[in-house]
Amino acid sequence: MPDLSDRVVVVTGANSGLGLEATRAFADAGATVVMACRSVDRGADARRTVLDGRPDASLAVEELDLAALDSVRSFADRFEAEYDDLHVLCNNAGVMAVPRSETADGFETQFGVNHLGHFALTGRLLPRLVETDGGTRVVTQSSGLHERGEVDFEDLHGERSYDKWDAYAQSKLANVLFAYELDRRLEAAGVADVASVACHPGYAATNLQYRGPEAEGSRLRKAMMRVANAVFAQSAERGALPMLYAATAPGIGGGEYVGPGGLLDMRGHPELQRSSDRSYDRETARRLWTVSEKLTGVTYPFEEDGTTAAASTEAETEGGDDATA
Repeated sequence: MPDLSDRVVVVTGANSGLGLEATRAFADAGATVVMACRSVDRGADARRTVLDGRPDASLAVEELDLAALDSVRSFADRFEAEYDDLHVLCNNAGVMAVPRSETADGFETQFGVNHLGHFALTGRLLPRLVETDGGTRVVTQSSGLHERGEVDFEDLHGERSYDKWDAYAQSKLANVLFAYELDRRLEAAGVADVASVACHPGYAATNLQYRGPEAEGSRLRKAMMRVANAVFAQSAERGALPMLYAATAPGIGGGEYVGPGGLLDMRGHPELQRSSDRSYDRETARRLWTVSEKLTGVTYPFEEDGTTAAASTEAETEGGDDATA
């Protein structure tokens, strides 16, 4: 990784797993890392573990609950008040294969957290990315399971029929569709210095695999996940490499997809890869974008001169109550 002194990086889900390992690496390279965590207490504990080996690291913990659009807005407001620059936004946090539930705004949790929360966050922080001198990047973490995914526009929130793995795959396909569509829109607006990149970690051993079994109260499934992680998975440290590569490697262009290049793309060193055929469907991506703006109330107002105004909400634009945006 290059020297990242004087660089500001936001990592969502920075308190554990891939987010924590990425935070360590960014801190090692000299970056100021804003650890965006749902639990401030767990974020503070994680910060202390990083500082134990890196006492001079520049780390800040900020509350961000991607399951609540009010929290997304509050985080973005605090960030813009505190920081003049944003060089890298890592949309990393997520949930996997959990029983059906809903976010504070009524979205199916996996689609709401993994996609819609990050869609809203990126929209609110995009002006800062555009205003920052030099090249900046948005890195959105997907999964190899996006290849199984389909976007069901007739039942996005699994109200008619719900399968936890199908819902996860849909949210991860949405991540890649969003990353590519954002890059196309940036290019069309003449914004040359912001690149939107997607990545996936392969199979990495993190706490993510245990949350579904824990939510179901299944000790057996949790034990099976422990065995699978021990036998098949690479470490979280290795699993973070594609995100770090996407965020910092010279020559990475917008619209790229980075993943581990070893066995079945589940482990190994990062490389540029091709995502699923569905992820390149521009009509689906445009439709998803429109739906995401409507659901979150967050728009991406590109100006003709290639700059961006502050992200707005439909309710704000119409002079209404934007309590849900």
